[in-house]
Amino acid sequence: MEPYQNKISIKAWAEEDRPREKLSGQGRRALTDAELIAILIGSGSRTETAVELSKRILHHYDNDLNKLGKAGISELSQFKGIGEAKAISIIAALELGRRRGDTEIKVPDSISCSRDGYNIMRRHLMDLNHEEFWLMLIGRGSRVIAKELVSKGGLSGTVADPKIIFHMALQHQASAIIMVHNHPSGNLKPSREDLVLTKKIADAGRLLDINVLDHLIITDGGYFSFGDEGLM
Repeated sequence: MEPYQNKISIKAWAEEDRPREKLSGQGRRALTDAELIAILIGSGSRTETAVELSKRILHHYDNDLNKLGKAGISELSQFKGIGEAKAISIIAALELGRRRGDTEIKVPDSISCSRDGYNIMRRHLMDLNHEEFWLMLIGRGSRVIAKELVSKGGLSGTVADPKIIFHMALQHQASAIIMVHNHPSGNLKPSREDLVLTKKIADAGRLLDINVLDHLIITDGGYFSFGDEGLM
């Protein structure tokens, strides 16, 4: 009688079910998302293969890699067969994929439109489960001289202190600023608080001779520009 085993290794699967061999023989594009994740985690449990476990995880996240990419270590570790090490492997791989996507878009070092601001800041604000408020500091020639995290919040909001915002601008001797924050909910519509804060900062900027160029709301699916919508 064979000794009891808790896990089914990839080598024990039927040949057609081995994603590593499939990648080697047919190329990476032949693999499903579940098969690619199975390579990352290496083994399943006594009752299911790594591919089956990966399918179960993907199903939980509606087969949406963007949703999976937001999961943390403790959340992934709730799945039977996924420990901390496997959870970290999944998170690291998805983060690499996200960063690769960022590098395919040439990030400008100066600002000429709201799309430039979005392309510069999207990598900092995508795939977050909490809200963050950032400040882009602009110098001569519309060049970005710094990007500063102002505050972090929860799922529903964060607090941005005007005193901190203008202290940062004066420290960097910025001639202009762009405010940026994310909506983890995916809703691009500005809240009442967003509108009030934008007007307050824009009014204060005029007094201090610091041009408040825009306020961007960023989600995983796009962005909203207060400047483009005439709300500055």
